[in-house]
Amino acid sequence: MASERKAVLVTRRTRLEELIARFHTVAQAKFYVEHLGADFADYEAEHATYLTARQIVEAALARRCRVQKLERSYLPNYLFAPDDVVIALGQDGVVANTLKYLDQQPLVGVNPDPTRFDGVLLPFKPADVVRVLDAVLADKRPTRSVTLALAKLSDGQTLRAVNDLFIGPKTHTSARYEIQLGEQREVQSSSGLIVSTGLGSTAWLRSIVTGSQAIVGARAGAPIEAYRPIPWDSPTLRFAVREPFPSVSTGTSLVYGDVDADHPLTLHSRMAENGVIFSDGLENDYLQFNAGITATVTVDDRVGRLIQ
Repeated sequence: MASERKAVLVTRRTRLEELIARFHTVAQAKFYVEHLGADFADYEAEHATYLTARQIVEAALARRCRVQKLERSYLPNYLFAPDDVVIALGQDGVVANTLKYLDQQPLVGVNPDPTRFDGVLLPFKPADVVRVLDAVLADKRPTRSVTLALAKLSDGQTLRAVNDLFIGPKTHTSARYEIQLGEQREVQSSSGLIVSTGLGSTAWLRSIVTGSQAIVGARAGAPIEAYRPIPWDSPTLRFAVREPFPSVSTGTSLVYGDVDADHPLTLHSRMAENGVIFSDGLENDYLQFNAGITATVTVDDRVGRLIQ
């Protein structure tokens, strides 16, 4: 018997679909890819596999409940019902993109192509959906909590992040701002900073810290302690400033640290233009962070729920 609850299936466009949207026809897309020396057959194979996975998942969902299909670009404008069950049909980025728009709704990550994607956030295959959905609808499936980050601007705008927030210049220029954490405060010039959640601490933050450690280790002639990410459900965020520049008016003492509900990170923009804040790598979905704007970054009250 079908449930009255709604399943929202979040999908993404394949690389082939992106190319067709850009070049209008398959023939033109093929010419472009092969002109660059790439294998167009790989694009076609990926597309076919994803469509097959989507059909399997859609059919499984339709047998159990009402289904709403949603392409991920529409996520910012979609209102989820409190009792929705959400299914994200990979890659990992689709899960992260979806989770920050949810408020306690359970999220199931499905890997459409395990031979192509590692799927850290995609523990299930399309064939698992019926079994998993039955358990979710009966509230018998365990969940894993994921801490989110929240940026609040002085003009009232907000932005959440599942992995990380980037705060800095829109282009490859220097960002100028005043940063404050607790009693520490200084003016900085850098290529921007990121504030990472526990989930995000395994990705971009890790690359920044690992690179910095490697430089220090090379200069010191000795290895540096290996980087350790923080747990996904940690009530702490971690920030790192990228390429801070010391000068007579800018400092480099407040470049790495932890943020929690009692110790938010505050930034005052000193950029006349091109200052931005975006989350989870979505550069086109950003808040302006120009002179006169203050951003306060802290742990979000909302907690993501990933089905295990």
